[in-house]
Amino acid sequence: MLTNKSKSFWLLLLPALIGLGIVLFIPLVVGSYYSLTDWNGNTVGNFIGIDNYIKAFKDQGFIDSLLFTAKFSVVSVILINVIALGLATLVTQKLGRWTTVFRTVFFMPNLIGGIILGFIWQFIFNKAFTSIADLTGIDFFKGWLSTPETGFWGLVILFVWQMSGYMMLIYVSFINNISEEILEAADMDGASPLQTFFKIKLPMLMPAFTVTLFLTLSNAFKIYDQNLALTQGGPYNSTQMAAMNIYNEAFTMRKMGFAQSKAIIFLVIIVIISVIQISITRKKEISA
Repeated sequence: MLTNKSKSFWLLLLPALIGLGIVLFIPLVVGSYYSLTDWNGNTVGNFIGIDNYIKAFKDQGFIDSLLFTAKFSVVSVILINVIALGLATLVTQKLGRWTTVFRTVFFMPNLIGGIILGFIWQFIFNKAFTSIADLTGIDFFKGWLSTPETGFWGLVILFVWQMSGYMMLIYVSFINNISEEILEAADMDGASPLQTFFKIKLPMLMPAFTVTLFLTLSNAFKIYDQNLALTQGGPYNSTQMAAMNIYNEAFTMRKMGFAQSKAIIFLVIIVIISVIQISITRKKEISA
């Protein structure tokens, strides 16, 4: 039997549940059905079962985009978390008024929209780098974004620059919650700053790793607007990420049902990876 307290709880929760149902659960169910049809965006489409899924696994362009997305995600997640933790360690030092300045400056790239950010870095890579190459004669700065290798690293640089400041704030909040008494005790026992960091701070930051790894992984997998603005998937779709491949299939090729099947596959992959990541880091939290 529901008590007045539980009734109030569900009553207050109801708007959020309705919102989730409208924007998440209902589209997921409807999209799952359309993935089993040959829907083209106009007509309802005929039911064709799992043919779209079989076709998706045979689509080399989709497979390549998944592999590229996985490669991009691994490199970006590692770099973002290493840089963010380094920045968090820096800004939690006793820097006086500069602490707030540094935190603001490091976080500012996250406030810039993905499309605008992509165009900013496109200008840097195409114009600024070309000018540097002309002045210095160094070929390294020539033709950025024109090859698969430099296009990949261009996307990584853009994403790392955007996300590091955001992850830094999460690390800062957890570092500030570490007891000063523990750190003082380690200092009195003769522990060096490096030993204190790896033996005390790092194990106590495992809950932060759970959060930051989840956020960086999910954001890296679903990146689209930066990919569109910076490389548009070129050259020859070599830097096309999974989200762009799905979008092009749906709105360029007008194969909505086929694109929806790709989206469902992509969703399942992200869910599996996220669950594995969370379960591993949760175990590390307990052991720490």
